[in-house]
Formats: sequence, structure tokens, C-alpha cells
Amino acid sequence: MSKSFTKRPASGPKRSKGRHARRRLGHGLLAGLTCVAVSGFPTLVREAWAQTGMIETGPVFDRKKPVTFQADRIEYNQKTNVVTLAGHVEAWQAGHVLFADRVLYDRNTNVADAVGHVVLVSPDGQIIYSDYAELSRDMSSGIMSMMNVTLAQNAKLAANGGRRTDGKVNELSRAVYTACSVCAKHPNSYPLWQISARSATQDIQHHLIEYRDATMQIDGVPILWLPYFSHPDPSAKRMSGLLIPAAGFNSHLGAFTEIPYYWVINNSTDATVTPILSTKFGLAGDAKYREDFNFGRLNVDASAGLDHGKLGGALFANGIFDLNPSWRAGFNVQRASSVNYLNDYSILPNANELQSEFYLEGFGAGSYARLESSFYQGLVGSVTDSQLPLVLPYGLYSYKGQPDSLGGTLSLDANAFNILRTTGTSTQRAAISGNYALPFHDGLGELWSTVFHVDAAAYAATGLNDYPNYDTANSSASELRALPQVALNYRWPIVNDSGALGSQLVQPIVQLIAAPIISNNIDKTNIPNEDSYDFQFTDANLFGFNKYPGIDRMESGMRANLGLESEWFLNNGGTIDGLIGQSYRAHKDNTFAPGSGLDGNVSDIVARLSYTPTSWLDFVYRTRLNHNGFQDQYTDTFVSAGVPALRVTGGYLYSKYDPYYYYDGNPPPASYYTPRNEVTFGLSTVYKQWNLNTSFQRNIQTGQFDSTAINGGWQNDCLGVNLSFIRSNTTIGNETGSTTFLLTVTFKTIGTVGFNAL
Repeated sequence: MSKSFTKRPASGPKRSKGRHARRRLGHGLLAGLTCVAVSGFPTLVREAWAQTGMIETGPVFDRKKPVTFQADRIEYNQKTNVVTLAGHVEAWQAGHVLFADRVLYDRNTNVADAVGHVVLVSPDGQIIYSDYAELSRDMSSGIMSMMNVTLAQNAKLAANGGRRTDGKVNELSRAVYTACSVCAKHPNSYPLWQISARSATQDIQHHLIEYRDATMQIDGVPILWLPYFSHPDPSAKRMSGLLIPAAGFNSHLGAFTEIPYYWVINNSTDATVTPILSTKFGLAGDAKYREDFNFGRLNVDASAGLDHGKLGGALFANGIFDLNPSWRAGFNVQRASSVNYLNDYSILPNANELQSEFYLEGFGAGSYARLESSFYQGLVGSVTDSQLPLVLPYGLYSYKGQPDSLGGTLSLDANAFNILRTTGTSTQRAAISGNYALPFHDGLGELWSTVFHVDAAAYAATGLNDYPNYDTANSSASELRALPQVALNYRWPIVNDSGALGSQLVQPIVQLIAAPIISNNIDKTNIPNEDSYDFQFTDANLFGFNKYPGIDRMESGMRANLGLESEWFLNNGGTIDGLIGQSYRAHKDNTFAPGSGLDGNVSDIVARLSYTPTSWLDFVYRTRLNHNGFQDQYTDTFVSAGVPALRVTGGYLYSKYDPYYYYDGNPPPASYYTPRNEVTFGLSTVYKQWNLNTSFQRNIQTGQFDSTAINGGWQNDCLGVNLSFIRSNTTIGNETGSTTFLLTVTFKTIGTVGFNAL
């Protein structure tokens, strides 16, 4: 005896007419994945027929409760105790959702046979497609044929057959895996890459896929066979295990291989341990440790190994920790056994020194405080460790207040440091800088401001006659110096609206500064110089109380800074911005470096022009011209033009003098008079799946290329190939230049394989 029920509307996925054709393993099996589309999950049945005694209304997710289902036709055979569901069958139990053309449920064995366009959705969102499935009552266990599994990140796993156990493990026979798109126009073609295996196990609970007798195939062609291989499934965020090895050859190590192991210690801590085996030096290793706290983070990178017959190593570590909402502490440690070790193992190349620091910093309303200690390690022959400073400690406090009743604003900067050198000047300094600015304007729209400024510092120094001060008069001294200054600033912005041509802003800028004259000469003041060496006069420091970068050397006396600034705002969003200016001084100051443009009463002329008419063009030009004959003393220009399909960048730097080699001593060394003259060029293009980037830097003064780099690649939705060539002619330590070739192949969801030669 059987019962038939009225046909009910279906809300499940739309199904095509006919059945899936079985396709051969390796291409058609995976192709079926993208040919099946699920339009959405149906609304669970709110009422059900209870004639069978096994249907219950509402969503049912307790595996102890009966199955909830709906279908076009339902038949129940009381003799065999078998329920037959036909036509757009949908069933729910314990968080699992089943779709099929036909389902036979045997109440005697609690086993359901699902036939035709079977789709099983797990509680974690994983979707399994199959031609036939034999499932337990709660759908967590069973066997399937021609099964296809849709994973995260467009990954797919397919097999001729599979066994599902408790919803946690899928044991697969003749399995294939890929993250490439398949099917579509050519359902029988191979994906770009796939892993094919005699058997595979998908551990859903631990997010792991294991293969036995596995073969990596590129477009169906086997390129690598592995008796065993495993990788996390794409839904895994982090998982312990071996990472893909890397191998290569370079002139430092010879042939080498790296086999990294990733260790997930807990939810907030992990580590990567990488043994390195090379033909020249033997065994080395690198270990990276990371930990996140509720109040900060910690990163440690330590390495060690044989290097030219000696044991070498390096340590790079940093951390930052919140002490409370206003204060935090941190550190940064960089140490190495030698520059040879860093160069041989390609750790932090092209560095002159390593810096380590420990600090404490606080944040307040308009204020900032910092206390730190720093020490350095030299890596090149021109940097001697005994001459590098040991800072114990350096303290800084900055404050900027709110406008007062007059509209004026007060700001303060205080600092103190203790710098020690084994060979050279040791300096202790305490300094404070105060600034009070009072702005006002008149009826013509002219903007005025009066600024009162003072710098005061107390010094105690030893070794003044040594690096980097070379005082010829004294070897030690104690000094107290203060410089009060007052400035009157003036701007008159004039705006013109040109309609279709946009609007223009022109404003003359005048800054008049009054201050007493002080000396910066080391032989007269005995004040060491720790913060005012790296100096270049440009438009960036035209206005202000001090053109030096620090306060150990200060600009003084009566002087005026004048400039004219103009901006053109185009209607399409583009801009043209320019500035030209000059400084005038009532007295000469020969403590400015020769050729700096500031050693006379009248300074050189500085100018800037930036032009950005559209989003595809950006041009910046800076220059300094001799005020007598307008000869070029300094030029820095950069241009970037193009769209992502083709973009070109270029730069040019010229400086008649090289301030890097200048100290307070007179006359400067010969290297100071060697011009810097170099050009840079870059080109990048992106066309469909291809990309290319090239760049070079050429020293015109020496006629050599400092560096050349070419990087090209191809990528699609599942595979990326990148080839890089880098040539450096820079001399760092014992490294006189290097050439690097790097090839990397990235398989989406699997990892990156690389080979490099240096």
C-alpha cells in the first residue's frame, strides 16, 4: 500500500534535464563542479505532513530528531517501510541539507539512497555534488560516487568515489584537486594545474587534505610524483606543517636548499623554522617567532650557521606593548656577527649599520613624550664601531596648546640626551625650544603673524678634538647657549576665477626675522655638533627660524626670507603649483658649508614646480640656482606618466657638492666637491594577465649603472609565474656588487615554489 501527496512547489536549485555523464578522471570529473549551480538555499518547511509519522514541522538540527523534507511526490510503502521522495527533493537534518532527484529512505536501516543531481551542503558551508549517495539518517556518513567538493577560494576536489564518516572525514578514491576554473566552454579539457592521486583523505575537522601516490600535473602533463603529499584546505587560516621547499644557487653559498616548517603554537603564537643546507658552508638555520597579545605583539627572527669556517649569526627582534591607554613600551634589536654573514645569507643587504633601540612613549592631549636608548653596529669599512654613538638615554617632550583668548598658540619642545663614543666626541645635552605664534589679518585680506621663538641648550662634551667635531682648540668643554628670535610673517593671497580655465592663487610671502648674532664655529663655541650635518638648502627649508636640521648649529642675526607662491586649480581636478624664493642676511655666516648657497649675504635662488594636470601625469621639479650667474647648483626632478597599461617614471638628481662628506672642519675634504649626478628610469605595464616592471639607476658622474632591475610575470585565477633580474653595483662592506635571478611559481591554495641564483 502506498500513499501519494499533492505536488508542492520547489524552492531548491534549478536542475537540468537528464543525468550527469560520467567523465574520465582528471578533467571531466572536475569540470562538473562549475557546471552545477546552486541558486540558494530553500526556506525550511514550516508545516509538514505527518502521515508517515516521521515528518516534523520547522527546522530540525538535532540528530536525535526526525528528518524534515519536502518533495514534488512522496510515497510510503507500509509493507517495506520505505519512503520514496521524487522530484526536487530537499531534506534537512543536523545542519545538513540534501538536494536530489529521488530519495529512498529505509526506515528499517535508517539509510537513504539519493539518486540524480545529488547536492549535500554541510553545516560549515562545504558543498558536495554526486550522481549517487548512500547516507545515514543524519547525512553525516555514507558513500558517494562521482563526487565533487566545492571548497573555499574557488578550490575543487573530485573523486570517482568516496566514503564520508561522521561528517568529519572524506576518504576519496582516484582524487583530483585544483584551484583553477574548469568546465565552461571546454568541459573535457584539463585545468591549468591539478594534483591527481590514487587516494586522498579530506580531514574536514582539521582542515587537511592528504594524498597518496600523487602527481602534480600542468595542463595534464605530469611534472612531479610524490608518494605522499598533504596541504591545508583553503578554509584553514593557519596550520602546522612543512612548507614548500626552496632551492637555488648563488656565488656565496653554492647550491642550497631550504625546507621551512610552520608551527602553530596557539591561537596567537606561531613560528617558522627553516633548515638551510649549502654546498659551501654546510648546515645553517633560521627561526621566526611571532606572538600577539591583547596589549601588544612580539616578533623574533634569529639565524645561525657556518660562514667561511666560523660560526655566525644574526638577531632581528621587535616588540611593542601597551602599558595603559596613554603609555606604551617597545624595542627593536638588530645585531649580526659580521657583514659577511648578512651578505652570504642575503639578510638585510645594502645596509651601512644596524640600529637597536629600547623606548617608552606616551600620548596626551596635544602632547607627546618619548624616552629611548639606542646603540649601533657598523657594517662597512667606512663606519667604525668605536665611533658610532651609544645613546643612554634620549628623552623628548613636545606640547602644542590650544589657541588662547588672543588667538595665539604656544608650543614647547624639550629634549635631553647622553651620547657616548669609545673613539670620538661624547656629548651630554639638555635643550628646550619655545614658540608662540599670534596670527591676525587686515581688511585687505592680508595675513600676518608674529612669532616669538627661543632655543636654549646646555652642553658638556669630551673628545671634541676627535670624530666628528675635530676641534683644534679644546678636547672638552661645557657651554650654555640661548638664542631668542622674533619673526613677522606676511602673506597676501590673491584669488582669480577664470571660469573655464579654473582659478588661480598668487601670494607673496615675506618673513622678517630679528635675532642676535651667535657663532657656530667649533673652535670658538666649543659646542659639539650631533644633529646638524645632513644639510641641503631647498624650498623645503626656505622659511623658518633655522635652516639647519637641528639646533647644534643655528642660523642667527637679522635676515629676511622672501618668496612668491602660485597655484592654479584646473576645473578637471588638476593643479599647477610653484614657488620661488631667496634669503637675505645682514651679515655673512661662514659656518654654512661652502657651496651651500647660504654662506653670503644673499642666498642662492630656490624654486619648486609641480604639475598634475590629470590622473595620468605627475611632474615635480626642484632646483637651486647661483644668485650671481644662475648656474645650476642643485636639481631634483621626478615625472610619472601613464595608465596601468603603460606607465613610465623618470628622475634626475644633481648636486654640485655632496653634503654627506662635509663636517664642521675647513676646508672640506676633496670628496665634498665631487658632484652627485644620477638618473633613474622605470617602466611598468599590465596587459591582461601579464605584467612587466623595469627600473635602473645610473651614476652619470662615474658612467656606471648603480642598479638595474627587471621583473615580469603572468598570473590567472590559480597560478602565478614571476621572473626577476636584479643587478647591483653598489659596494657595501666586502660586497662589490651582486646579480640575482629569481623565479617563483605560485599555486593558489598550495604555496610558492622558487629558484634563485645570485
